[in-house]
Amino acid sequence: MATAAARTASPGSSVRAPRATRGRRRNWRGWLFVGPFSFFFVIVFIAPLVYAIFLSLFQPKMVWGKVQGTEFVAFDNFAKLFADPNFWSALGRVSLFLAIQVPIMLTISAFLALAIDSGRLHAAAFFRVSVFLPYAIPAVVATLMWGFLYGTRYGVMASVNSALGLSINPFSPSLVLAAIGNIVTWEYVGYNMLILYSALKTIPATLYEAAVIDGAGEWAIVKAIKLPAMRGSLAVALIFSIIGTFQLFNEPNVLQQMSSNSITTYFTPNFYAFQLAFNAHNPNYSAALAIVMGLVTVLVAYIVQLRGIRQDGSR
Repeated sequence: MATAAARTASPGSSVRAPRATRGRRRNWRGWLFVGPFSFFFVIVFIAPLVYAIFLSLFQPKMVWGKVQGTEFVAFDNFAKLFADPNFWSALGRVSLFLAIQVPIMLTISAFLALAIDSGRLHAAAFFRVSVFLPYAIPAVVATLMWGFLYGTRYGVMASVNSALGLSINPFSPSLVLAAIGNIVTWEYVGYNMLILYSALKTIPATLYEAAVIDGAGEWAIVKAIKLPAMRGSLAVALIFSIIGTFQLFNEPNVLQQMSSNSITTYFTPNFYAFQLAFNAHNPNYSAALAIVMGLVTVLVAYIVQLRGIRQDGSR
């Protein structure tokens, strides 16, 4: 009996061991696939983030007007940042930009996506590519192009002012933010349009057929079928736009050379951080600003996403 039991148990034990071994091998094979991504993720994202946090805890040590190493100051750079009026001015400016430019851009993108999806637009493929084409142009090149168009001594704006007897200056302090908003809208409206249009293409044709049978008109179909289908993609486009707004840099950096002191060194938080690091030679304070702006961006994007989830749940 004992021998039979041993013989009965031994096959079971011989089966379990290879299973455990195969399981361990599968885990290591998985790490071989994840490993390259993890390596570059640490090098490109985690390491710079840790280094920025490390820098923010120090500040340059000045001796006889010259930098002589650094000294540990803990969170003094963050305390200084929250008392910096230039930082709050820059943050308020991009917040105003976010509140005005992003809704306008996403509304235009949604309208264009609905127009293409309606099937009543002639040469829809050509129109779709034409609207998306500005996104393929580098931001620096696009800003240079618009800078020449905005010029009051040359280009389109100079011709308009001369023909109508006006004196509109897009580079003036009161209009330069709107001028940048126009450039950003022109650049990204096609990109967001494709995101929303892709969501519309996933709608089953049976829903349209049922709506037509029920006697629904075009606006009723848009309101009851298309807009709800676009909600998720619209939330994604909104989050991307929030991140891009708080990272606004290329446009003010290029236009600063063309404007007459309208774009200050603290025009946007990213532009301010760049000036602090490379012109003011204070990378420690710049690192603290970058960390705070990263947290602000994550917080705002999370609030928008959480609000969208709650609205979907309430429905």
